[in-house]
Amino acid sequence: MKNKHVAVLLGGFSSERPVSLSSGKACADALEKEGYQVTRVDVARDVGAVLGELKPDVVFNALHGPFGEDGTIQGILEYLAIPYTHSGVLASALAMNKEQAKKVAKAAGIAVAESKVASRFAIQNKHPMKPPYVVKPVNEGSSFGVVIVHEGQSHPPQVIGSSEWKYGETVMVERYIHGRELTCAVMGDVALGVCEIIPTGHSFYDYDSKYVAGGSKHEIPAKISPNIYQKIQTLALKAHLAIGCRGVSRSDFRYDDRHSENGEIVWLEINTQPGMTPTSLVPEIAAQAGHSFGDLLSWMVEDASCLR
Repeated sequence: MKNKHVAVLLGGFSSERPVSLSSGKACADALEKEGYQVTRVDVARDVGAVLGELKPDVVFNALHGPFGEDGTIQGILEYLAIPYTHSGVLASALAMNKEQAKKVAKAAGIAVAESKVASRFAIQNKHPMKPPYVVKPVNEGSSFGVVIVHEGQSHPPQVIGSSEWKYGETVMVERYIHGRELTCAVMGDVALGVCEIIPTGHSFYDYDSKYVAGGSKHEIPAKISPNIYQKIQTLALKAHLAIGCRGVSRSDFRYDDRHSENGEIVWLEINTQPGMTPTSLVPEIAAQAGHSFGDLLSWMVEDASCLR
């Protein structure tokens, strides 16, 4: 039903506002081309009242970061009884908390990296585990606040305990996994292609690698053996289902093939609100599977519901 009124939520007030503005604009423009009536909503604290006035048929959630993908906006939409895209309250909250998501994935038989949660102040003077390891905010996306501690470093990076740190008091410390960065999108109950992300001029897939043109090279399909390719797809779908995701999600993996082709496959996290910018992975992966950007977004709008 292309005559639906779709409110596209974009912007917001998290640290990922610029990404959300870009995602939201791309989605709103494409949905208009598909024939939908589109209203762009730059989300502020009065979003509930705004949507109550607008009364759209569907909300397309293009928000990123806290409030947009942690179950908060999803709860507001449930209260307003407006069908919405992507995952529901529980899956969104669970996926946003990296440590809790890993516990669920591990219980489902998916290999995850050894990790622990700590106060950032508790680890600022002494290594919490033997380097190399990665320090991540527990509830952030887009690689904000990610710090890699390399072998041979005498102490943790000082930024973790400094006043400049703005990513919360609790961090996750995770064993660093060598190897290739792979990601796989899931659409509904189907795992799409596997993409290898090759950062250009960056040590890992950081914010600039994700959102600055030319920041990374995306190889779709990834040049890996068919059995590894299929295993990544199986694990991505398994994580999607175990965490209770709906609509579109994207799972990130590390694949260490330095010593053997079978190597080590480790699941890092799941993203319930994947980026929809011109350099984003999910639209590229979907296109490789035969879904144009407009087709992908139309499917998401028609898939929208409450009680997700």
